[in-house]
Amino acid sequence: MTPRSASAPGKVVLCGEYAVLDGAPAICMAVDRRARVRITAGENGRHTIVAPGFTKIEGRCVTHDGRIEWLQGRDEFRLVDAVLCTLDALPREPLRIELDTEAFRGRGSAQKIGLGSSAALAAALTAALLGNTDVADIAIDAHRVLQGGAGSGADVATAVSGGLVEYRMHGRVARPLRWPEGLHFRLLWSGVTASTKDRIARYLAARRERAAGRLADAAATMADAWSSADSVLAGFPDYIAALRRFSVDHDLGIFDAGHDRLVDEAAAAGLVYKPCGAGGGDIGILLGRSPASLDDFAAAGRRALDCSFDNTGVRLE
Repeated sequence: MTPRSASAPGKVVLCGEYAVLDGAPAICMAVDRRARVRITAGENGRHTIVAPGFTKIEGRCVTHDGRIEWLQGRDEFRLVDAVLCTLDALPREPLRIELDTEAFRGRGSAQKIGLGSSAALAAALTAALLGNTDVADIAIDAHRVLQGGAGSGADVATAVSGGLVEYRMHGRVARPLRWPEGLHFRLLWSGVTASTKDRIARYLAARRERAAGRLADAAATMADAWSSADSVLAGFPDYIAALRRFSVDHDLGIFDAGHDRLVDEAAAAGLVYKPCGAGGGDIGILLGRSPASLDDFAAAGRRALDCSFDNTGVRLE
C-alpha cells in the first residue's frame, strides 16, 4: 500500500463543558500539540500497531465477530478497533499502524495533560485510513465507541476543524469563529490527571434538570461573548460562578486540584482563570489583555504549558 501519514491538533474546551450535552453551545480551541499517525504495509502477513513505549503484533487478522484481535486492552489499540469497526472496512492486507501522542504528555512525564489526545488520534487515524480529511462524523462515532457512548463530539470536531469553534452536539455543527483581537491566554497544568469519561458518566447518572438548565443558559450567554476580548473577560466571572454552582449540585469536583484557588488568585490579579473541560485536574486557561501579566502570574510557581493556538485541523502529511 501507499504509505499515509496524518496529524490532528489537541483541544481546549473554553466554555460549555457539560452543558453541551444538553444542547448548549461549547466554545473550543485547537492547540498545537498534535497526534500523529503513519500507516504502511505490514510484514510477513502480520498486522503491527505501535504506540509510545509499546508494540503489538498479531498473526491472525480478525476474530469470529470481525474485531481485530491485537487491539484489546490499551486505549490506543481499542481506538483503532473502534475506528475500523465504524468504517466497517477491515483491512484486506496487513498494516503497520504507528500512533504518536507523545506531544500530549507532560515534559519528562508519562502523564497525559488533558488536551484531548484520544480525540486528536481518532481524527488523524480516520484521515490516514481514508486518505482524506472529511472525517468528522466517522471520527466522532468511533470516539464515542471508545468512551462507551458518552461525550458530545466537541473535542473531535475541534481536532478536525482546527481554530476556534462553536460546537453544538445536536447536528454536530462546528461553526468557525475568529479569535478575539487583544485576548491572550496561557494554559496551566494542575499536575493531576482526570478522567473526562468518568465525570461525564457521573453527571449523566445524577443529572439535575434545574441545575443543568442554569448552566446551559450561562453557556449560551458566554458563547455570545466571543466577539471581543472585552466581552469575553467581562462574561467569564458569571459563567465561572454558574459552573461552580453546577459542580456543587452534581458533586463533580470540577474546581478540585487547585483550580478553585487559581480562579480567586487570578481575579485578584485582574485576570481570568477557569478549569477546562471536565475539570477536577488536567488543565485550566488563564486569560487577559497583557501577555506580560499572564507570564508573571504563570511564572509564580505554576505549571505553564508550552502551547499555542492552532488554526490547522486534521491534515494529511
